[in-house]
Amino acid sequence: MKSLNLAASDRGRINALLSVDDTIALIRAGAPLAIAGREAALDALPPGNWIGGTTPYFMTVEGGSIIDDTRLFVSDFSGLGAVRVATYDGDHLAGISEDAPENGFALAIIPFQSAVHERFAKEAGSYPQAFLKPTVGWIAGFDLGESGAAAFVYDGVHATRHNNRAVVLHVDLPAGAYPSVEIVNIFEADGVETIRFEEATFAPATVLVDGERRSFVDYVRSRGLDGGKLPLVGDYSGARINASIRAVEADKVQLYAPVFPGIDYAFAGAVADYAGAFREAFAGHAHDDAIWSCNCILNFLFGELEGKAIGGCAGPVTFGEIAYQLVNQTLVQVRAV
Repeated sequence: MKSLNLAASDRGRINALLSVDDTIALIRAGAPLAIAGREAALDALPPGNWIGGTTPYFMTVEGGSIIDDTRLFVSDFSGLGAVRVATYDGDHLAGISEDAPENGFALAIIPFQSAVHERFAKEAGSYPQAFLKPTVGWIAGFDLGESGAAAFVYDGVHATRHNNRAVVLHVDLPAGAYPSVEIVNIFEADGVETIRFEEATFAPATVLVDGERRSFVDYVRSRGLDGGKLPLVGDYSGARINASIRAVEADKVQLYAPVFPGIDYAFAGAVADYAGAFREAFAGHAHDDAIWSCNCILNFLFGELEGKAIGGCAGPVTFGEIAYQLVNQTLVQVRAV
C-alpha cells in the first residue's frame, strides 16, 4: 500500500474513508481501529485489533455527508495509549464503563433493534461507573433503501460479527490527558409546554402536559408533530438530551430512545438550516483535533446534509449516538484535553 505510511510513529492517526485494501494494510500493521462500513466490506477484513459496525452513511471534512458503497470509515487510535477490544452481552453491559481505563474512555458499537440496544438505552445511566469513566460510541445501522437489511457489529480480534452484543475499544490516554465528551445538539426546547413521563419506555402511552395526563399519540397529533422531524428535548440538569420520534402509529408513538420519569421534556423548536446550525455551533471551536466523532442519521435525512459540509468533524452517520447514555439527533465527539 503506497498511500499510507504504516509506521504509527511517522504517519499520525487516520480518521477518514479508506479503501478495503488500505484498511487491511492498517490492520495487518497492528493499528488499533474502529471501522464503519457496509457489511460486505467489513466481512472482507482480517483479524486484528479492531471493532466495527455497519452503516453506509458518513460525514467527511472535504465532501460533507455522503453515502459510500465500497469504502470504510477508519478511526485510528495509534499513539494514544493501550487499546483493548472487548465484547459484552446484555447481562454484562455495565462492564463497558467498569472495565474502561482510569485515564481514558470506552468506545462502544451496538447493533440497532437488538435486545442489547434496548437494554443499554434504558440502563446505561444507572451503571455504577457510567459518569466516572466516559463511554462514547454509536448504534450500527444499515442502508435504509435495502429491504430486510440488518445491523451488525464486529469483533476484529476474533473475526466474528454479532447482531446482539456490544463491541468495545477501551482506549487509554497519555498521562496528563483526559477525555472530553462533547454533545453538539442544534435543538432547543420550544417553550410551549412542559412534558413529563411516568415510566422509562420507548413507547409512552400517556404523557403529563403541564401536569395534565393525556394520550401521547393524541398530543403529538394535536401539535402537528407526527412527521417526526423534531425530537423531544430533555433537561438533564442543564444538558439537552434528545429522544426522537421513530413512528406515529394508530394508537402509540415509538421513539428511538427511551424517555424517563423525573425529567422535564419539551418538543424542539424548528431548525431552518441544519448545516448552518452545525457550522454556527462549531464557530470559534477547533474540532479538527477530535479523536472520534459521529452524527445521527436523522440529521442526515431531515437536514438534507448529503454533500453539505458542517464543520471539521468526520465519522460514521449512525442510528443513535452514545455519550454516556443513548442520545438521538445529535453529533457526538471525544477529544483529549
